[in-house]
Amino acid sequence: MIRYDIVFVGHAATGNIVPFKKAAYTETGGAAAFTAMAAARCMKRVALVTRLAKGDEHILKSFKAAGIDTYFQTAEETTRIRIFHRSANVDEREMFLTKCAGFFKLEELPSFEPCLIHLSGLSNQEFTIEFMHGLKKRGFLLSLDMQSFVFQVDDKTKAIHLRDVPEKREILSMVDIVKLDVAEAKTITGSDDLHEAATIIERWGCPEILITHSDGVLALRNGKGYFVKFSNRSIAGRTGRGDTTIGAYLARRMDHPFEDALQFAAAMASIKMETPGPYMGTMEDVLARMKT
Repeated sequence: MIRYDIVFVGHAATGNIVPFKKAAYTETGGAAAFTAMAAARCMKRVALVTRLAKGDEHILKSFKAAGIDTYFQTAEETTRIRIFHRSANVDEREMFLTKCAGFFKLEELPSFEPCLIHLSGLSNQEFTIEFMHGLKKRGFLLSLDMQSFVFQVDDKTKAIHLRDVPEKREILSMVDIVKLDVAEAKTITGSDDLHEAATIIERWGCPEILITHSDGVLALRNGKGYFVKFSNRSIAGRTGRGDTTIGAYLARRMDHPFEDALQFAAAMASIKMETPGPYMGTMEDVLARMKT
């Protein structure tokens, strides 16, 4: 069996980003790729499992170059997403899933030795609850980006809407760590107070919760919440903020205390937000930012 520290699962995608009052640009990678890149920069052994159409393997080139082992399930088409920022509030976005690579299949997952798996979907078109149950039966620890369920695609318009998830308690009781942003947290808990929302989610059975906000990130474990502010000097690379935060957090958390991992994750996400694309800096860059 193949052994990794963390396996990241989610669609590799091409995203067309339209910032508020700025020129549009295109990013290639997707949520799972951003998280994998962040963890790989922490010197962890990382794998990325994705779904791609034949001929689109070039999307994974930069991630392979970063030392990430990549695996893909063959899909009819590769995921494409469009993101519009209609205001200066970076947490307000309109998104459209213009193409979709479809749901992951448990039987096509490589023979990994049980480890931590992070499910990092762009929408509710990637993972089923049955897929998660199958991973648990195989002995994996589960980390989840709740975007994978609350970002729900309209069949006709392909618009992605934030919506509550009837099965949220079952889902959250299965995972060891969950990541949300403030809007997603409010959607499932009814509260936009970060600590209150995290406390509600903890009561539903998830022991470790991260919630990102434009100002920073809150983590809660064993009833104790900690908040660390972001230190970014621009939001040119806002897309991927949460992905970088959780990727860095998971990697650092493996061998550092809870509070240190949170500070480290906030520092890496802050650097990443200053430049479009996945985090391309070093460990030393992050440690230096932690001191500022």
